[in-house]
Amino acid sequence: MSSFLSNASSATPVLASLEPKDSDDASSLQPADSSCAQPSHKATSAPVKSTSHNSSSINVVAVTGCDGSGKSTLAHSLVDALGKNQQVEFMYLGQSSGKIGDWIGELPIIGKAFKRFLVGKSKNVHDKPASVPDVATATVIFLLSCWRAFKFFNMLEKSKKGTLIVTDRYPQDQVPGFRFDGAQLAKTEGGNAYVRQLRTWEKGMYTRMANHLPLLVIRLDIDVETAFSRKPDHSKEALAQKIAVYPQLHFSGADILDLDGRDPASQVLNESLKAIEARQTAR
Repeated sequence: MSSFLSNASSATPVLASLEPKDSDDASSLQPADSSCAQPSHKATSAPVKSTSHNSSSINVVAVTGCDGSGKSTLAHSLVDALGKNQQVEFMYLGQSSGKIGDWIGELPIIGKAFKRFLVGKSKNVHDKPASVPDVATATVIFLLSCWRAFKFFNMLEKSKKGTLIVTDRYPQDQVPGFRFDGAQLAKTEGGNAYVRQLRTWEKGMYTRMANHLPLLVIRLDIDVETAFSRKPDHSKEALAQKIAVYPQLHFSGADILDLDGRDPASQVLNESLKAIEARQTAR
């Protein structure tokens, strides 16, 4: 844990040069009216080539998009299909607060009480997104990001050994917020010295993770009503925000395959497999 924290801290001086400029500014990517926001892109069956050379991409295929777009279904289908000819592993790179809470809840004596504390503070992340978090909430947010970074760099080590990793979600540093797989503390400014330091460290972690370009990003398009029908436990407002923002993320210049999550699962899988094979051949 201490190794990537120190590296995140050392990355701070270059953060300014990595901030999005002009049309890529994070604020410009926030939907003006999230209740009716719709994606501006059109799904395509061919990868959108990045402007940068991608020969240094890592052996990872990232499946991204709004909840209800079919990320998990596609990711697991890719693992099954690709695993017939090579070593493949699935990894979830989301927040995982629920799973962490369940694990903590099993600890003797303090487990149940600490789980209630963690769940309560995690809920505040989305209930009060514009408020500067207190010390306890900021600590929980930072620890959740540390857990995501731990999973990410564990994934990185496996990919270096030849395993193709298929992920559900992928960290980015273009738009802040756990909702978009970005740094949560960066959504606000200010706070005491402790909170400001955690914000700097967390931002450094996400910048470092985002600098590792996947072999391919598969981004699934969806509309609010379809997403809500598949994920009725999610609010339409949150789904609309994700649908508006995700199409505009560039994932640091990675190759992106845009597909329609409303298409038959077999069609989405086949087009994904073709794009992955093309990228692996081109390396």
